[in-house]
Amino acid sequence: MDTERQIKSIIRGIMCLAGIIGNNWLCISSLPKSISQLRTNDALFVNLAVSNLITNYMVDILNIFHTEQYLPPGKVYCSIRFFLPEFSETSSILTTMFITMYWHQKLVGSLKRGGAPVQMDNIRLITSLLIGSWTFALVLNMPHLFFVAEDSENTTSTECKEELPSPEAEQAYEVVYITLANVIPLTGILYASIQITITLLQNEKRMKKMSAAVRNGGNTSAENSGDNTNNVSAVTKSKSQAKSGSLVRAAKSVVAVAIFFLICWVFHLIVRILSSVLPSSVLVDLESFVGASYTCIIPYIYLYGMQKMTCSRGAGRVVGVILSEE
Repeated sequence: MDTERQIKSIIRGIMCLAGIIGNNWLCISSLPKSISQLRTNDALFVNLAVSNLITNYMVDILNIFHTEQYLPPGKVYCSIRFFLPEFSETSSILTTMFITMYWHQKLVGSLKRGGAPVQMDNIRLITSLLIGSWTFALVLNMPHLFFVAEDSENTTSTECKEELPSPEAEQAYEVVYITLANVIPLTGILYASIQITITLLQNEKRMKKMSAAVRNGGNTSAENSGDNTNNVSAVTKSKSQAKSGSLVRAAKSVVAVAIFFLICWVFHLIVRILSSVLPSSVLVDLESFVGASYTCIIPYIYLYGMQKMTCSRGAGRVVGVILSEE
């Protein structure tokens, strides 16, 4: 049993370290030089990193070192242990949804309107949304703070457990929590991600067609060096600013987040439902590993796409030229 626990601790330790490095990296990379330079994308990434770091520092480390063996649980300790994982998870999911919604507006709605500003490019609006998400996460997870008890049936140790007023109340809370904190955000993320991918792939095809038209036009009508030459040079210059395949890379990063989110949290929901019907330590470990994998992998996916996303303004100009010419 000690060997099994050590293996679990080593795996969780590696995942926790990866999460701490990735989320700190994401947070530091997203911090602007001054408050006046803070943008929507920066605020969302910082908020996501902070949400994940709550889990990394205040949940994962406690689990790795099995602090319940050295500290008397008590109701306050038990409340925090039940509340923090769900609280940070809810905030992280909502922030992921906001990020996807923002890039849906940025890459789908804005490009269709020729690069017009998007509604979420407003730091006050984003601040209100983030404050609302933290408040929502707090209210939704309040039961974890109050409905706790100490299981003292074992005379050698005391363990934490949750006790809602009745089994019916527990089931109702599970349904409400899963619907509000998982199903609805997941639906929004998948819808926005699909729309982003379709739009990026369509514009990539347009750029390739435009490039072919430029080459053909240059070979057959080199003598017409008036306005056509200016148009060609403008398009060529814009295309050089957005390297070939930039839109495809951005699409892959967005799709990667959506796919990983879907796999991770569908599995998480299945395990959560099964554990409520058939309590098992194996299911508890699976749920723990799934949650940890989300917080330690997601920041690296966003870090991969961040550089290309910040360059998407040049891509937006390219698409704007294409759309205006059509």
